[in-house]
Amino acid sequence: MATQRIFVSGRVQGIGYRDWVVRTAQRNGLTGYVRNLKDGRVEIVATGEEEPLQALIESCREGPAMARVDHVESFPADDERGHKGFTKRFTA
Repeated sequence: MATQRIFVSGRVQGIGYRDWVVRTAQRNGLTGYVRNLKDGRVEIVATGEEEPLQALIESCREGPAMARVDHVESFPADDERGHKGFTKRFTA
């Protein structure tokens, strides 16, 4: 199990990107959360097996149909296994 913190920039707020991330992460069996950041980016913290994590990161480069993804950064993060499922959080 591993945890990744992912930051996505571009036109990713107000177009359903977070809902899309929740569905994509759940399909991949990941736990964690997604939230908008005040600077316009989306932050994702996801925990799971390495292959599904990498699949999520690659999917985030495309996003849903209305998104325009300019940049995706991902970093290993502290293990956050305490999450039940994958949720959408309020803006930070």
